Formats: sequence, C-alpha cells, structure tokens
Amino acid sequence: MKRRVVVTGIGVISPIGCSLETFAQNLRNMHIGIDKITSFDASNLPVQIAAEVRDFKPEEYMDRKLAKRLDRFNQFAIAAARQAITMSGLDFNGIEERVAVLVSSGMGGFLTLAEQNEVMKEKGPERVSPFLIPMILINMASGVIAMEFGLKGPNFAPVSACATSVHSIALGAMLIRHGYADVAIVGGSEATIAPLPISGFASMRALSTRNDEPKKASRPFDKGRDGFVMGEGAGVLVLESEEFARARGAKIIAEIKGYAMNDDAYHFSAPDPEARGSTKVMKMAIEDAALSINEIDFVSCHATSTPAGDEVELKAIENVFGERVKDIYVNSMKTLTGHLLGAAGAVETIASIVQMNEGFIHGMPNLEELDGPDYFNIPRTTIEGVEIRNFIKNSFGFGGHNASLVVGRYE
Repeated sequence: MKRRVVVTGIGVISPIGCSLETFAQNLRNMHIGIDKITSFDASNLPVQIAAEVRDFKPEEYMDRKLAKRLDRFNQFAIAAARQAITMSGLDFNGIEERVAVLVSSGMGGFLTLAEQNEVMKEKGPERVSPFLIPMILINMASGVIAMEFGLKGPNFAPVSACATSVHSIALGAMLIRHGYADVAIVGGSEATIAPLPISGFASMRALSTRNDEPKKASRPFDKGRDGFVMGEGAGVLVLESEEFARARGAKIIAEIKGYAMNDDAYHFSAPDPEARGSTKVMKMAIEDAALSINEIDFVSCHATSTPAGDEVELKAIENVFGERVKDIYVNSMKTLTGHLLGAAGAVETIASIVQMNEGFIHGMPNLEELDGPDYFNIPRTTIEGVEIRNFIKNSFGFGGHNASLVVGRYE
C-alpha cells in the first residue's frame, strides 16, 4: 500500500525575501525583486539586470569557516534547509538512516568555477583552491546538508536543468511513498548570476534586454515579453510519511498527492510546439493523485517569459482542463523573482503552498496584454479570499524535461 506524503516544513532564500514571513508578504504585495546587477560590473554585457538575493548573511545559518568553503549555491541550500527543518520541529536523533536528502541544482558551483579559473590564469595552477572540486559539484548541496544535520539515508541530486527541483521533490516523495525513507529533505538551489552564464543565455536570445526597465522585464504571458530574467535562491521542503508525522504530532501544512515526469524528446532548448509532453505530464500527475480535473483549482506555471515556452504551457493547460480552464487560477511567480533556474520549481512550490494556505493568488503586475485566449484566469492584481483545494506545479527544463506535482490541503 502506498504511503501518503505530507509537508511539515518549508524554507526559502529568494530575491523577494530570505525568511518565509518576508517572502509571503512580498508575494502577496507583488514586490518585484529584479533590478540592475550589483554583485559585479555588468556595464559591458548585453544584459545588465537580474533578480539578486541581496540580504543574505550565511553566518546566520552556518559556521563562518564552513561558509568560506562553500559555493554560494551551497550556502543558500543549507540556509533554506535549516529554515525548513526548524519549522518541521524534527529531531533526527535515532532516525538518521531513515532521512533522505535530495537538494539539487541546474548548474552547481558556477561562481566558484569562474572565480578559480581567473585565479589559475592570473596566479598559476598552484594557487587554485583545494576546495574547487567539492565546491562546484551539483550533488554537494545534498551532501553538505547531510553533513550539517547528520543525515545518513539516501542522498543524491537529480540534474534536469530548470525542472530539477521538482524532480527532487517528486523523487523524495517516491522514496517515502514506497518505504525507502520516512523523511526527505528536498528542493533546489542556484547561484549563477555571473558574466559567463548571463552572456551564454544572452547569446541564445533567452534573456530579456530591458536594461532600462528592470521591474518590467519579466513578463510571463504578456505579448511584449522578450525573454527571462536570471534569478538566484533556494527552496527546501521537509517531506514525511503521514504516519511518521502524525505519530510525532507534527503540524502538517500540505500533502504531495501526485507527481509525474516525462520528456518532449524534441529539441535542446525549445518546447514541443504541440505541447504533447507538457500536456501528458499534467494528466499523469492528476491521475497519480487520484483526482479529477474538477478538483484542481490553481496551476502554478513554469512560464519563464519566453515567447515559445509561455505559449506552449497555456496550450497544455487548455488541453488538460478544456472548458474548465476559465475557472482555474493561473500565474507564474517569475514575474516577481525572475527565473531561479534549478531552484525555481521548489521556490514556486513553496509560494503555491503559501497561497493555498493563506487564501490568495498573487497577481501578474507586468501582464498588460495577454498573449493567448482571454478566458484564461490570470489575475493582474492579487486576489484575496481564494479557496485552493489542490494545485499543479509545473517545471520544464532544457533537454525536454517535464515534471509536474499535484499538491493539496491535507485532510
């Protein structure tokens, strides 16, 4: 018999807040965390804007010496994990081998890689940090969380570009559902706001070039969109089996009811224009949750603000829900935070849980003219008093990777 999987803790480091309280408030207020890049001189780059995390102090979450040995994405991961674990109230003593960790990244320690490459060119190979390799490995986010909290269960990091953290949540839920773990620390982390990644995405014409209007640059579903805005951050969730959480008296804040994964098998970076993979993955997730389309009230979209991606996702949603599409709320958090790449799915899942539990749907402040049928229910301003029973969270990644979660109220 499949075990039910519940959420007992969430933690977030993001461009709109490094605490859950601030994050939730800024979500509701539609605060846009996108601005001119301040972490380096971007004046010679074609794209000079990003969604940076600006109020993060790693020493608030970990030993200062440890922080110096970690890439920024690993610092984010530990910080978000500590928030989530604190909220859950878990004591790992005696259950260490029953706790899985799956916290992933799309690109890993890119900042360290770029920095140490410059060190080698300027000072020679003997000056390269001995911590270079462990600092850049994508799996090290899961590894350092395990070390920090003494967790000895299954530990790895799936890598699927911008779908990776939803894959991590789904695989963590799978481990619990089928009895391989009682608890899973899951999510994603990313920190790649640097000249080389920005130049690479810009060369693909994937990024917005609204350098003079950073607050208006991320425009999911809008006819004027011209690409995504790079962001950074981390989102971590604590998952538990229902019986384990109830036995210890935990406060359950949501339930992972279903999940599905597939691939477009179409193109390196472009989605299948017929939306076959994204349609199928949502249908499979709803089926896995044993729900009908009439029980889904909200779709938290991947929608990055790219011309092709947003259009295909709306087509997929209509394929799944048919005439009911007009009754389902649709939004994309990337209008506020830009695209957090490998962390996007986890942070957006947390945002959706916040909206479900607090009864609101945040608006899309840059949606001026919808590029799609006008019957889609995409709010421009925040709507209060909304009842969400269950929602779908979509994440799609380069390589054709598709992943969907169905998350709902625990009853």
